[in-house]
Amino acid sequence: MATFRPTEEEQAFREMAKNFAIETISPAARECENNRAVSDEIIKQIEELGFGALELPESWGGLELPLITQALIYQSLSYGDLGIVQGLPGAGDASSLIRLVPDHPALQTYKESGQNGKWSDVAFIDATNSDDPWLANLEIKQDGDGYTVDGTSQPVRLAKNAKYVAVAAVDQEGESVVLWFDNNGWSAQEGDYRLGLLAAGLGRIQFSNVNAGSNQIIARGNEAEELIENVQNRIYVLQGAKQVGQMEAALDYTVEYTANRKAFGQEIAKFQGVSFTVAHMAFELQAANHLVWLAATTVEDNKKDATVNALRAMYRAHRASRYVTDNSVQMLGGHGFVQEFPAEKWMRDAQAQVALYGRERDFLVRRGEQIMNPTKKEAVR
Repeated sequence: MATFRPTEEEQAFREMAKNFAIETISPAARECENNRAVSDEIIKQIEELGFGALELPESWGGLELPLITQALIYQSLSYGDLGIVQGLPGAGDASSLIRLVPDHPALQTYKESGQNGKWSDVAFIDATNSDDPWLANLEIKQDGDGYTVDGTSQPVRLAKNAKYVAVAAVDQEGESVVLWFDNNGWSAQEGDYRLGLLAAGLGRIQFSNVNAGSNQIIARGNEAEELIENVQNRIYVLQGAKQVGQMEAALDYTVEYTANRKAFGQEIAKFQGVSFTVAHMAFELQAANHLVWLAATTVEDNKKDATVNALRAMYRAHRASRYVTDNSVQMLGGHGFVQEFPAEKWMRDAQAQVALYGRERDFLVRRGEQIMNPTKKEAVR
């Protein structure tokens, strides 16, 4: 039987992160959103606590923590504010790529640049879903021993101040490829693309026939396809955990609000319509939470059902986060749409998160394709 009981060390990390989220992150959420950036003070404290390099390998100066431990920490931090957590500087989603191929020559310049413990921002572009033109409009052509990249990416976090870019994509010949770029030949287009996660440095990366030489190719072909899948699985677990943390904050606030507000002489939490909705919010939260933890353990151990569990966890986290945050707004009534209350921000951030990492439909389509057209790897599941 699987158990998700945290170890003493994990519990200590969790409590430290939760206290920091409540005391420091949450009170700064509106200010960071208005400034479109995470404050220097929060960044400094995150680095002092050691939460700035959870996924990076030890050989890079990171903590290289197991996924389940990271999930617990990110879940606790996101209880304070998802937008701030998504805007924390560093390697971002590219951390999972670095974790899997830390010794690749293309990454060594970035590794050397962070020896002082301060990592430049990396924009990670997952353009493998080429069927949706909103996600990305990138053309990747083989050019001798390398590639030429042209077009504009989907919105990605940390793009605003990125010094490096990692691209996972499929070229025009249908071959998977993973590329790494330094700050040369591309530019970032800022924008509030979904009205949420405004402190996350959102932007599109624009390429204008940028050449990627053979020394910038991290993987191609079958090797790249497997690497991309493994990177995606890790990202889905960590992003799902962040969404669970946001849902916990929304649910706790809703429960407290409905228990203390009265209508017709009694607390509104006692009205059946309210209590049923809050109970459903709790069910959705717990379902997403357990699926994220299950995915964390199977992905970390590279079990055969890792990808299935990662897709399932991300799908449920998306669905649950939209449901919980939408209903948090509804349960607050008119206050739900007022910025003096946090519910409307939770709702906007949840919608932006879904837009950045794939709609529920996208994950259902991918899983359906796996079932209908199993590869050798998938057939054994």
